[in-house]
Amino acid sequence: MKTYDKLYIGGEWTPPSGKGSFDVTNASTEEIMGRIPAGDAADVDRAVRAARAAFDGWSATTPAERAGYLLKIQAGLVARTTEIAETIAAEVGMPLALSTMIQAGLPTLTFGAAAQVATSYVFEEQSGNSVVVKEPVGVVGCITPWNYPLHQIAAKVAPALAAGCTVVLKPSEVAPLSAFILAEIIDSVRLPRGVFNLVSGDGQTVGEAISGHAGVDMVSFTGSTRAGKRVSEVAAQTVKRLALELGGKSANVILDDADLARAVKTGVQNCYLNSGQTCSAWTRMLVPREKHDEAVGIAKQAAESFTPGGAYLGPLVSKTQQERVRSFIAKGVEEGATLVTGGAEQPAGQPKGYFVKPTVFANVKNGMTIAQQEIFGPVLCIIPYDNEEDAIRIANDSAYGLGGGVWSSDVEHAKRVARRIRTGQIDINGAAFNPTAPFGGYKQSGRGREYGKWGFEEFLEIKSMQL
Repeated sequence: MKTYDKLYIGGEWTPPSGKGSFDVTNASTEEIMGRIPAGDAADVDRAVRAARAAFDGWSATTPAERAGYLLKIQAGLVARTTEIAETIAAEVGMPLALSTMIQAGLPTLTFGAAAQVATSYVFEEQSGNSVVVKEPVGVVGCITPWNYPLHQIAAKVAPALAAGCTVVLKPSEVAPLSAFILAEIIDSVRLPRGVFNLVSGDGQTVGEAISGHAGVDMVSFTGSTRAGKRVSEVAAQTVKRLALELGGKSANVILDDADLARAVKTGVQNCYLNSGQTCSAWTRMLVPREKHDEAVGIAKQAAESFTPGGAYLGPLVSKTQQERVRSFIAKGVEEGATLVTGGAEQPAGQPKGYFVKPTVFANVKNGMTIAQQEIFGPVLCIIPYDNEEDAIRIANDSAYGLGGGVWSSDVEHAKRVARRIRTGQIDINGAAFNPTAPFGGYKQSGRGREYGKWGFEEFLEIKSMQL
């Protein structure tokens, strides 16, 4: 069992102000696998003060110097890839092979990419008689979720450090152990004291303290839309800059001229990645009404190829999440959607672990609860549409706008439809995720972008000097 009893503040491992702690549970065995300290507002204040004291020196370093530290952190992550992958696989439930590639692999790429952006970015430009200068925003509070714990930390911490900001990180208390591994790596590369600080705890205590602290210049938050609204309310009292990456209910629009079998199979795989615990997952599959039954048959076969506890489908992260997803499945049946496969019962052969059967609903109406609310589990909604205009209307009939897909045998046709869908990222014919392209949402999916130069720019302020 991994037990941490100290926080990382001001370049030192230091005891928390209180005596509380959080247990970390293995999602497959339901056994306690770790323990972390419960920080409080006093710990946040110490961390913010340390970050504030470090800011002047860190922001004055050159981009090349900052990039050098990021590359050292990247090397440290590479050296501990196996440990990170195994830890997150146990915490979150993602099968180990996928965890190695995604949960451990993507953060490593992100630190390297941030180093590259820092050394290639143009921080000054001339505009008439003005020099426009881009400077680090200051002390950044990073509040991160449990579904991709280290990946989401890296998406905030790496560009913030690269931009010259100092950081106070609060990881999710549900899957926090990789954050402590990162802190150990940062300590080992001798990052200047106070540049990175780690305060673990819950959102109501530590998250609120970070969001409301007058010494924090910006909050970068990833999590539910409900929690993001609360962060916004608290941060508004000090008029902080905010970057919010929130919920999603992404539409996968399969057009009439698409390769139906490929589009449906890929759509099921996308929906079920990380057991459906992905904010940008294609959870609404839109198909032509005349092809609905054929699509349902393909989706049923694809879903039933996923074995709970197998190589591609693990458990959900917690009992709370399992019960939440099962309640949505029950709601779908209650509201009249057709349960094609799956259901709310514990999967056969898995007496322990927070597993949910891979589930498909057909004949879903877009006004149903399962089509409007983020379920965050392996539950796919198949929605028939009458024509292309109807498909675009349904895709946009959502409070969210984070991800999505469009399928067509004609790429230009797909692009025309994609341009009309109000969402931050759309994959054409199953194109691969690009970790250097901007990621973020429209509407209640948030504000701001992560990754690449666009994510880097979130951590910069703009100053005009008239000459």
